[in-house]
Amino acid sequence: MVTVVFPAAGAGRRMKAGMNKVFLELAGKPILVHTLLQFSRSSLVDNFVVVVAAEEVSFISKLLRGIPGLKPLKVVAGGTERQYSIWNGLKAAPEEAEILLVHDAARPLVSLATIEGVIEGAREVGGAIAAVPEKNTIKVVGEDGLVRSTPPRNTLWEVQTPQGFRRDILLRANEQAEEDGFLGTDDSSLVERLGVPVKVVESDYRNIKVTTPEDLIIAEALLREDYGGFLGLAKAAAKKTAAHILRQ
Repeated sequence: MVTVVFPAAGAGRRMKAGMNKVFLELAGKPILVHTLLQFSRSSLVDNFVVVVAAEEVSFISKLLRGIPGLKPLKVVAGGTERQYSIWNGLKAAPEEAEILLVHDAARPLVSLATIEGVIEGAREVGGAIAAVPEKNTIKVVGEDGLVRSTPPRNTLWEVQTPQGFRRDILLRANEQAEEDGFLGTDDSSLVERLGVPVKVVESDYRNIKVTTPEDLIIAEALLREDYGGFLGLAKAAAKKTAAHILRQ
């Protein structure tokens, strides 16, 4: 059995919408609903745990009960930090779940290939994360604002979700983090502390996290399948520029 935990308890301050960003609509549906429907399309996924703010549990439970096509789910209250919210969700997962996935509720554009690749990776080595190769040059900078080093870009990956792990591994990682007072930046960072190998599953750059108003615009365009149009315009502009340079 595979259970997916969706942390969705954020305040969405960077979105500046005055509400939880996962309730904002994309192409006529809340972001949260798009995300859940995408995971519901996978035959490898069995059920969900959605983690929201305590005051939103009743409302979200009623909202999701009325959405056709969703996998079985439960809604639970989160904590003061993302890690604590996920821990609450993991504790609410069915005991029969051998694989536990965590996915940002604000990533509605994740592909089925990525979802199922992470599940298979978790089954294979115990842990797997979705990621894409870093496109930019990254600098390590000291507190004085001076560059310390430039890591080789071919070793750098931008990490996304879902992140998936065998149940025993992820529960042990969270228990150890709680005992040590360790607050990680993602679930993999907790598992890595145990010395457990984590496989990288190459995702795609469409799997964005909707965090800012600009992200909302991009996600809306992608969901409305305007992405191909944008690429067409970009290619046409590039050809026009190249032709102009050759004429000079």
